[in-house]
Amino acid sequence: MSATPSPNLERTIEHCRPEDVQPVRVDAQALESTAPEYLRDLKHELTVEGYVPSVIDVRVRFDEDCSLATQREADRVRDYVRAASFIGAGTVAVECTTVANPEKVRPALSACAERARREGVTFELDGPISLDG
Repeated sequence: MSATPSPNLERTIEHCRPEDVQPVRVDAQALESTAPEYLRDLKHELTVEGYVPSVIDVRVRFDEDCSLATQREADRVRDYVRAASFIGAGTVAVECTTVANPEKVRPALSACAERARREGVTFELDGPISLDG
């Protein structure tokens, strides 16, 4: 159990004011990098243009029954979770097209989902695998 108090969402929303910005979904493939310098510039440019990133869409394939390949793909997802947190996107939507070995992939994606939770980002998974088991 966390020692950090839960936010009072209703109270926070009461004090919000509408902004004239357009939420956008960012395709992970369109990002040139997940380096902080690049993400900082991207966030600035989006803000200047009146956009706010809401979702990063990531397409993944776990088509090899290989622990190293699975870890490489999971590390890529984790990079996008970090990127979402950095630019202020609230969700990472992962579309998983292929899963060669669910027993290897499920724990890797569960770790990504936990990382997202710790970063304050929602983790959505769509594909032939779920995190439930």
